[in-house]
Amino acid sequence: MKFDYFLYELNNGVATFTVNRPDVRNALNAKCWEEISAFVDFANSNEDIKLVIVTGAGEKAFVAGADVKAINERNMMDVLGGAAQSTLRKLAACDKPTIAAINGLAFGGGCELAMACDIRIAAENAKMGLPELGLGIIPGAGGTQRLAKLVGLGRAKDMILTGKAVSAQEALQIGLVTKVVPAEQLMDTVMETAAAILSKGPLAVRLAKKVIDASMSTDSESGMMLELLSYTVAIASEDKAEGTTAFLEKRPANFKGR
Repeated sequence: MKFDYFLYELNNGVATFTVNRPDVRNALNAKCWEEISAFVDFANSNEDIKLVIVTGAGEKAFVAGADVKAINERNMMDVLGGAAQSTLRKLAACDKPTIAAINGLAFGGGCELAMACDIRIAAENAKMGLPELGLGIIPGAGGTQRLAKLVGLGRAKDMILTGKAVSAQEALQIGLVTKVVPAEQLMDTVMETAAAILSKGPLAVRLAKKVIDASMSTDSESGMMLELLSYTVAIASEDKAEGTTAFLEKRPANFKGR
């Protein structure tokens, strides 16, 4: 699949989706959001894709934000449809596990893009923030919701209301990212994490992701029921039979995802 503003590569089940606008620090325009949405649809329907990595081209920016010139020209009716928000909701619900490899600045829409991924791993030079209030707007692609759930209400308000950026180390301390590594080790570390996920039962990974995500919007009792039902599905799967047999026979499992 070809894109105007992204690079796509598939190796051993891992799809790397790279924002490719380094001349504008990988800023996202309307076409970018359309292509992200199209890619998620493609990834969901492509059985060869087992896991998705999202990153940015170059060494300075993951995604430095939205295209400010485009924002300046938008009116209320242009954004009422919520294209960016719906795109990242789709990414967050992607059937395949997703990892954001944050290789530099992740501001505004870039921070929101990273937060929509399941796991975030950052290079030491990364910085993250939601500075939209300085432009007279607010985060519009899920930032107000996902940040508070990741780092807590107080820290989210502090970051959004002041517009301050946090370093990679501070992002790690507050739970915005899960790991920080030297820039030259970023992709190797991301691939190690991808390999660890891909070694697990594919059906179990998919079920676990859905149940964990559901915990953010359901009450405890409903969440427990979803977990129990998903566990019941997993128990009846061929992957469970293979995984437990492989463990008892002290060999690697050969999962089929069913």
